[in-house]
Amino acid sequence: MGMAAGGSARARRFDAGRVCLDLVATEGAGGARGPGELLGSADRLAHWLREVRLVPPDTELSAVGGEWVARFHELRSYVSVLMDAQLNGAAGPSDALDRLNALAAGPPPRARAVRGADGSLVRALSCTPDCAGLLAVVARDAVDLLTDPVARAALRRCQGETCHRLYLDTSRGRRRRWCSGGACGNRARVARHRRRSLEAPGGPGRGGGAWVPRPGPTVRAHRSAGARKPPRPTGTHRPKRGHRRPRPHRPPPAPPPPEEPRPPPPEETREPPGGEDPAPGRQVRSGPPFA
Repeated sequence: MGMAAGGSARARRFDAGRVCLDLVATEGAGGARGPGELLGSADRLAHWLREVRLVPPDTELSAVGGEWVARFHELRSYVSVLMDAQLNGAAGPSDALDRLNALAAGPPPRARAVRGADGSLVRALSCTPDCAGLLAVVARDAVDLLTDPVARAALRRCQGETCHRLYLDTSRGRRRRWCSGGACGNRARVARHRRRSLEAPGGPGRGGGAWVPRPGPTVRAHRSAGARKPPRPTGTHRPKRGHRRPRPHRPPPAPPPPEEPRPPPPEETREPPGGEDPAPGRQVRSGPPFA
C-alpha cells in the first residue's frame, strides 16, 4: 500500500474503531515497510500518540526516541498476528499472546480532570507518560477486543487488492467490505467496471487483440477526412431548438345525418273465441286474456 505524503495523511485519518487496530493500520501493506510506514521516526510516533488521543494534545513527549519506536513496532506485530488468527478462527501463537499479556500488565498513565482556559473540564495526565505505560494502554485495548465475543465478531479486513487494514464493522447489517468507501471502495468499483467493459461483446480487448474503433456513419467519416458536411436533402428541414412545428390543418368532422322517424308498429287483431264476429267497430287485441 505504497503511499506518498498525501496517502500517508489519508492513512493517519483512518479510524479503525479501536486504538489497537489503529496501531496495526500504521504498518505498510503486507508487513513490508516503506512509504506506507507511519511510525518510522520518533516525531511520527509522537504525532500518532496525540492523534489517537493516548495523551492530551499539549502533552510534552520529548522523551520519545528510537527505543519507543522499536517497542511500539514490537507490540504492533503481536497484535497483528493475533488479529489475523482470530479472522482465521484460530487462537494465535502462544508466545505472541504471552508478550501481549506482559505488556498489558504495566501501569497505565493516570488521568485526571482539570479546568481548561475557558473553565471547562479537560483531560490531563498526573505525570509525564513513559513508554511502558502507553504500551499498556494499547495492549489492554487489544486484550479487551480479543476477549469480547461481540466486538470480536465485528472484526473485518479490508477487501481491497493492495490494502490489508483491520477495522470493526459497526455498519447496519454488517456488510462493510472496505476500510474506506472513498478510497479502496472506489478503486474496487472502477476495477469492476473496467473488467465488465473488457468482457462485454465488442468491447476493447475482446479476443486478446488490440482495440479497433468501430466504423462510424458516412457523415462522421467525411468529417474525419476534412470534407464539408453534405447538404441535407430537400424537405427535411430541422426546426430550431425551442421552435414548435405547426400542425397541419384538419377540417372539423361532419355532423351525423338526422335519424328518420320510425313508423309505429301495426296493431294485430284476432278473432273472438267460438268463431263469432266481434261487435261492429270493436277490435280485439292480441295478448293474454283478461282474468
